[in-house]
Amino acid sequence: MQGKLKFLDDWYESTKALARHKRAMPALAVVSFAESSFFPIPVDVMVIPMVQAAPQKWWKIAGLAAIFSVLGGIFGYMIGLFFFEAIAQPILEALGKTEYMTKFRDSINANGALWVFGAGLTPFPYKVITIMSGAVPVPFGIFVAASVLARTLRFFAVAGIVRLLGAQAEAFMKKHFALFTILVFAGLAAAWFGYKALSGH
Repeated sequence: MQGKLKFLDDWYESTKALARHKRAMPALAVVSFAESSFFPIPVDVMVIPMVQAAPQKWWKIAGLAAIFSVLGGIFGYMIGLFFFEAIAQPILEALGKTEYMTKFRDSINANGALWVFGAGLTPFPYKVITIMSGAVPVPFGIFVAASVLARTLRFFAVAGIVRLLGAQAEAFMKKHFALFTILVFAGLAAAWFGYKALSGH
């Protein structure tokens, strides 16, 4: 890879290497926090090899990732709430995520919780939603509730699959996990809109 792609590839490998460090758990907490607001590499890159190395600790690893991811999401929310033009907008531009900004603003008022949940569960960039949720803003309680549910489901699903599949887990994740989470979210979104239609909201 060259240029920006080479830089991201280096970050990917460096993040993965942290999973083998003797202080992997504190490193996981830092990466989980940072990934929710500005760090470009998914937390799964650390969760997978950590669970492979210590499968009996899978639930501790998933729980730590979920807790600090939500805390990082709250930090991202505060960036969007108080510093969107000065800090958040340049971050999103640097990450190449500006195309999501207009789409999110157009639909967030009606379906804020669903957006947060979907970004937290699926490959959609969660950091974009945390920052934009503060900028719009999405009610803070709804944001936190949706984030807790989504990030807990995501990391416990990842860790649980790795616990079951062992060495085959990384290949499985790359091939199937994104599709799996998208299908789960699609089903929940359909139920959400169906409920709204029936209830007349």
